Amino acid sequence: MNRRELREQIFTLLFRVEFNEKDEMEQQCALFFEDEENAASEKDIAYITGKLGKIAEKLSQIDAMINETAKGWSTDRMGKVDLAIIRLAVYEIKFDEEVPTGVAINEAVELAKKFGQDGSAGFVNGVLAKFA
Repeated sequence: MNRRELREQIFTLLFRVEFNEKDEMEQQCALFFEDEENAASEKDIAYITGKLGKIAEKLSQIDAMINETAKGWSTDRMGKVDLAIIRLAVYEIKFDEEVPTGVAINEAVELAKKFGQDGSAGFVNGVLAKFA
């Protein structure tokens, strides 16, 4: 699986965080990978769940950064898809030294184009530009 596909699966699972209790996420991950469409190698599953866990640990810190930086917006007002994309990108920008800032922003915009609404890509880009 390439980096974009890995990131897409992390995003999909991160989106589920909004609708499930923290202690249910392990089961949600298991159900996610049982689906034929989401099949992945053991190595990829370890990478995806590992990064998801790291993001989940810092979620309150990431949300605080987003609320502080996105003037006029709060995580409560953002669409859930946009929020999951922004959370993933902010984690990559601030805490993941393997991902350059420009790549994190570009990949987030691509996710927003694929999964978000009409204005999602511009919104995500605008919020993340403030982190760059």
